[in-house]
Amino acid sequence: MPAFICNTCGTQHAPTEKPPASCVICDDERQYVPVGGQTWTTHDALARRTFNAWRELEPGLLSIVTFPAFGIGQRAQLLRTPHGNYLWDCISLCDAATVELIKAMGGIKGIAISHPHYYTCLVEWSQAFGGVPVHLHEADKQWVLRPDPCVQFWSGDTKELAPGLTLICAGGHYPGGTVLHWADGAGGKGALLSGDIVQVVQDNKSVSFMWSFPNFVPLSGPRVEGVVKSLKPYAFDRVHGAFNDRTIWQDGKGVVERSAARYLEIIRGDGSYELR
Repeated sequence: MPAFICNTCGTQHAPTEKPPASCVICDDERQYVPVGGQTWTTHDALARRTFNAWRELEPGLLSIVTFPAFGIGQRAQLLRTPHGNYLWDCISLCDAATVELIKAMGGIKGIAISHPHYYTCLVEWSQAFGGVPVHLHEADKQWVLRPDPCVQFWSGDTKELAPGLTLICAGGHYPGGTVLHWADGAGGKGALLSGDIVQVVQDNKSVSFMWSFPNFVPLSGPRVEGVVKSLKPYAFDRVHGAFNDRTIWQDGKGVVERSAARYLEIIRGDGSYELR
């Protein structure tokens, strides 16, 4: 049976004879169902009409983006380290060319994903590389729509993925919203792979936070404070966001903190917030 993929969010569901009646991810108010209704595809059909393009973001970090754009349109990022390669966030297309290129670079040891909107075809990706583990925070366990033994749930505030690679549960957009701290990124100054838990905005000069991006629902003040607090112990000069051409190239931590202060001052409307 085919494992149908939602055309709107790119999430692959468990195999069924017919397309599901609905997509749980899109039915949630953080996402949306198109006016024309939910439509579906399969991985084979997607591979016939799209392809993945590559770009080096910095030494050791490659961006993978599907063209023409599909689903939400986020990028996956391949992080190459002395301790093995790791895929950060997922996209729906895991085609033969992508698999061949990654295997030529040594394959991947594991996958980590920031939040449910980017779970997409995580099982396809894992199986393509021998069933490697997919690390997801247990707070978002209910959103895994294609269960598989490759999925490994972690709990708590942090998880060391490998030396110098730390998963941080920052919350925000989802209770288990996760970012990845790469200590050797930005030439040793540290880099944050933020998904859209910390959303790099279009001018690459600031970041923002939302409970629902497509529906323009802001994130609450306490949740934004929680994101900032979770990042306090970590040094990072660079922030690689969820989408193509969305990177804060320097003073990343300062940008995040100043952006959060601005956000909190505006959403509270009293001008009283000060970073502590």
